[in-house]
Amino acid sequence: MSVNQQAHTGPPYGQPQPGYQGYQQPAYGGQSLPGVPQAQYGAYNGPVPGYQQPVPPQGYFPSLGFPLKGSPVSLNSDTSSLAPNFIGSLRAPPTSGAPPPASGASHPSGPLAYSQFEHGDVQNGIPASAAPVQRPPASQPFLPGSAPTPVSQISTFQQYGPPPASVQQLRNHMAGMTIGSTAASAPPPAGLGYGAPRPPAMPGPPLPGQTVAAPPSSQPNHVSSPPPPSTMAGLHPGPPMSGLHGPPPPTHPPQPGYPMQQNGSFGQMRGPQPNYGGAYPGAPNYGSPPGPPPPPKRLDPDSIPSPQLNELPPQQKPRHRIDPDAIPSPIQVIEDDRNNRGSEPFVTGVRGQVPPLVTTNFLVKDQGNASPRYIRCTSYNIPCTSDMAKQSQVPLAAVIKPLAALPPEETLPYLVDHGESGPVRCNRCKAYMCPFMQFIEGGRRFQCCFCSCVTEVPPHYFQHLDHTGKRVDFYDRPELSLGSYEFLATVDYCKNNKFPSPPAFIFMIDVSYNAVKSGLVRLICEELKSLLDYLPREGNMEESAIRVGFVTYNKVLHFYNVKSSLAQPQMMVVSDVADMFVPLLDGFLVNVNESRTVIASLLDQIPEMFADTRETETVFAPVIQAGLEALKAAECAGKLFIFHTSLPIAEAPGKLKNRDDRKLINTDKEKTLFQPQTSFYNNLAKDCVAQGCCVDLFLFPNQYLDVATLGVVPYQTGGSIYKYAYFQLETDQYRFLNDLRRDVQKEVGFDAVMRVRTSTGIRATDFFGAFYMSNTTDVEMAGLDCDKTITVEFKHDDKLSEDSGALLQCALLYTSCAGQRRLRIHNLSLNCCTQLADLYRNCETDTLINYLAKFAYRGVLSSPVKTVRDALINQCAQILACYRKNCASPSSAGQLILPECMKLLPVYLNCVLKSDVLQPGPEVTTDDRAYIRQLVTSMDVAETNVFFYPRLLPLTKADVDSDSLPAAIRNSEERLSKGDIYLLENGLNIFVWVGVSVQQGLIQNLFGVSSFSQISNALSTLPVLENPFSKKVRSIVDMLQGQRSRYMKLIVVKQEDKLEMLFKHFLVEDKSLTGGASYVDFLCHMHKEIRQLLS
Repeated sequence: MSVNQQAHTGPPYGQPQPGYQGYQQPAYGGQSLPGVPQAQYGAYNGPVPGYQQPVPPQGYFPSLGFPLKGSPVSLNSDTSSLAPNFIGSLRAPPTSGAPPPASGASHPSGPLAYSQFEHGDVQNGIPASAAPVQRPPASQPFLPGSAPTPVSQISTFQQYGPPPASVQQLRNHMAGMTIGSTAASAPPPAGLGYGAPRPPAMPGPPLPGQTVAAPPSSQPNHVSSPPPPSTMAGLHPGPPMSGLHGPPPPTHPPQPGYPMQQNGSFGQMRGPQPNYGGAYPGAPNYGSPPGPPPPPKRLDPDSIPSPQLNELPPQQKPRHRIDPDAIPSPIQVIEDDRNNRGSEPFVTGVRGQVPPLVTTNFLVKDQGNASPRYIRCTSYNIPCTSDMAKQSQVPLAAVIKPLAALPPEETLPYLVDHGESGPVRCNRCKAYMCPFMQFIEGGRRFQCCFCSCVTEVPPHYFQHLDHTGKRVDFYDRPELSLGSYEFLATVDYCKNNKFPSPPAFIFMIDVSYNAVKSGLVRLICEELKSLLDYLPREGNMEESAIRVGFVTYNKVLHFYNVKSSLAQPQMMVVSDVADMFVPLLDGFLVNVNESRTVIASLLDQIPEMFADTRETETVFAPVIQAGLEALKAAECAGKLFIFHTSLPIAEAPGKLKNRDDRKLINTDKEKTLFQPQTSFYNNLAKDCVAQGCCVDLFLFPNQYLDVATLGVVPYQTGGSIYKYAYFQLETDQYRFLNDLRRDVQKEVGFDAVMRVRTSTGIRATDFFGAFYMSNTTDVEMAGLDCDKTITVEFKHDDKLSEDSGALLQCALLYTSCAGQRRLRIHNLSLNCCTQLADLYRNCETDTLINYLAKFAYRGVLSSPVKTVRDALINQCAQILACYRKNCASPSSAGQLILPECMKLLPVYLNCVLKSDVLQPGPEVTTDDRAYIRQLVTSMDVAETNVFFYPRLLPLTKADVDSDSLPAAIRNSEERLSKGDIYLLENGLNIFVWVGVSVQQGLIQNLFGVSSFSQISNALSTLPVLENPFSKKVRSIVDMLQGQRSRYMKLIVVKQEDKLEMLFKHFLVEDKSLTGGASYVDFLCHMHKEIRQLLS
């Protein structure tokens, strides 16, 4: 079924849609969208005749599998990305004999390809070549001794040191190279890092024939030979670590200038040149099936760069470390994906296409599959059998965000109205009409794509088929041609078979001593006066249909009558909190415009009424019960906004005690810290979900208040929790008010039920997120907003076939904010495979990490944290070991081989293991951990990506004249220069780190003070100063804030200040103070685990 046929014009369906003409626009039938640049590269069809094909340089022999006797050894990478970060190029140590030149010293060779990095920046891996490099055609004959078609090359080459004098010397150089936790952490590059200074190189003139290498900071890809034998004399290599060595390298004379390397060939070989990327992997295939597989990522301990022995202090001599520039870099992978896939729209017409990464900015054209903004999968090609799935251990899961917000350039799902008969569905499995249904018998019946049952087409829905078997109204009906759309639900889809009333918002404000004293009550009341004009509304409605109500509370509850006919609001107190009821019906929930003056009067009076309160105790459960009863009485769904400050210790249902106990950490009882104290709140949550009462909780604690228990109702009703510890008006009000505004205004569906249907062979077995389940199939949410995701895991219950693939249909039934009952449908088709290589080629690491984090964060409720951590490491080791065993070409056990699309799995997994939930530092409170655990459980893939691997931007490298962000750098202290200012964001916080040697002018421009010592740590926003640098940095901060669902707290950190410890906690590639491994050490640990599994 081709989805790229020319649009067929036909009669409009249902009610005419404004702007629906877009369907017949040329942009829909597969042509280019106006305003979207064309692809840089077409689909790949072998070498382009017009490309210059220079001869390889002297001493370069493209490699041919394992080196044959007498054949030259090559430097070779298995990566296929534009700028591979392969292990193999040696880091450039200062040449023995001359100290390294100062950073910025001229290089002996031609100009370096710096790509987008400025001088002095640390680039990860090898710089990408400027021109797209062609990959040799897959069908090229493979003749031993002949080189494959040379790839197009850059004309500048680096000079190299002299060749090693003998094979024995190379053996010596590598014999001591072991990988493991003994790897010393890398000293920072000279002039770039701060912290431990680099050990000085031996003084003296350079040896004849040697070139002086620049420091690695500016030349991470310089290949340098081991020193001549004289420097090695008398030095014995350290003892090899058992079980970690590969076989000795083959013995044949090395070629000039190329270090020995274990060759890891995978099918057809390509030898990349030093200083630029491997062969270009072919154009991103938009709207066409994916091209040939990228070869796996390979890391080779036997060819891992190691520092020169005479460069290390005596006690470190036997130790060797891996060059951090040579292991897979998240920054490089993100950059490559942006360059390769950011310019073209992602057209969803093809089954099983892997979308661009969440970090890439791209447009989506829906042509039959749901946009990746709505659904992302861990793999887009799933195993045909359960045995194969068990063998690979790759979890099959989808992260679904049913009400996701779309960028303005993309069209919202069309609303289809089928009148009183409602949506057309399969008779047996009740799946909704979608593009994958097959019409038969001239269009009179259709066969279900999920269960194969044949159903009669209702007479009003009948339409003839064209010569291809497709209905002639295919392009006029969203449900036949699009992946996502909405149906207007009939009365059969409503509670008690009657259409719902519009929802209500109830604001419930804690007026105990703490809340009044901190200025919080006054702040909330002032904000609500203006905020009530921005309640969510349907498309073109004049005003919002949502009604509002107000409650204040401490040990008792105060309800307010704000009926429009009253001159002043009336207060009613309920002190019997054990048996909660609502003392008034008429006048409690009102229309904002009708009761505007009475509401304004109430919001002015509340802070004055409680200004002299001495009441410190609060209740909590009765507050939720009151809101629930009010919604029940009004017979509508709605949301409670509760502003709460302390542990509810007053005598009432749901009373809690302080049970915080840090001594339980790392014991079998640690799990109790994440569990609620009492089952009372679980039962209350169940009642709330039944009524469609969603709870959003804003917490302002000065001490422990048991988030694990207070969060149960918000969590199970699909609500949100916001936490502002030690709330202070001057520093925190801006963040709180931004969160409150967004929370009140965002799109939300009420009384929601979601079901995921799958085609025969797999079924949804497990669900993660903020919701309640009363049975095994229906996900129930009192409220569902545009930021919430539900993660669904699938298991096999039968065999799948490669021909038919697998289908998912997510159906969400909900009430819109205008009180309209709707069904939102998202469909996705996936490929199925019988070869493990196809599974590993179509995985999405970011989604995999999102699933694994949620799985682990749920695990801590029932298992000791150590068990959860070990299970995560073991599962990932099994995933990678299965790949190594079944998909990678045979090679020495000393090599760590990673699949191309999973090469970041180790670094991201290590970030999850080091997170506060699984490995808390001493300053992390029990409440923080419970809060983060709940937050992550409903995060989408983009949020978990930046939460676990924060974004680090060098602000001093920002171009003040352009709109773009400076190129991100890796999260490691050795990447920081004390002369620069950096910004780090993780979705919850923004840190601005200022080095001690930053120029005075920059400090003046950004902070408005004249010296480093005058910068205040208490800043919560950057001062507004009229200069280009200040404007640029503030625009970057605003841009980042706009991308996140919560307003991030801004924290200014001065180098060597006490706050720096907190900042370093987020430099996730480094070893953490709580004992978390550095990226390099964890990679070695994973390698060891994989080898154990393989042996």
